[in-house]
Amino acid sequence: MTASMERILRREMHSSRAPLAGLAATVVALLAIYILLEAVLRAVGQPPWLVDPLAAATNLASLPAGVSPLLLGLIGAVVMLVGLVFVLNAILPGRRARHAIANPRAAVVVDDEVVASALARRARLAAGVTREQVMVVVSRNLVQVNVRPTSGIPLDGDTVRTAVEDELDAMELLPRPVVRVALAPMGVVGV
Repeated sequence: MTASMERILRREMHSSRAPLAGLAATVVALLAIYILLEAVLRAVGQPPWLVDPLAAATNLASLPAGVSPLLLGLIGAVVMLVGLVFVLNAILPGRRARHAIANPRAAVVVDDEVVASALARRARLAAGVTREQVMVVVSRNLVQVNVRPTSGIPLDGDTVRTAVEDELDAMELLPRPVVRVALAPMGVVGV
């Protein structure tokens, strides 16, 4: 696989940080323009547009004097939450619910819901149950297959697991998730 294909797969499988970075840059630029405007107005002897920069700096330096502790706590909590959003956006991987399919000629990406649908069909056929009796959840490293058997008909979990693993082998997902099968203790009335 070439470097350009790896770059395309990474772009398709991970969410972009650009919107939040653009928002932060816009807010900082607007704040800088406003501070520059107020500084220019002060330099030419005009009254401040909104807040006098010198008075704002003095009030900021004298905190917490004259401000309600509840208001300071609320402002601190809001600033902390905004900072937490930016830190988590920078640290967490931002992975989309997608898997790559091994292909030497093209970058192929498939949505996890499509994979879950194909695996549910295979599990349903292997178990001999209806569509409503099988639920499959696909995540990055795990495929969870939940099967509710028909009452009175025994069901082998290993048969379902083998069928789902065979389907995963045919798909050649990257990274390949582990299969876990759970059989419900209570069955449903057969149709």
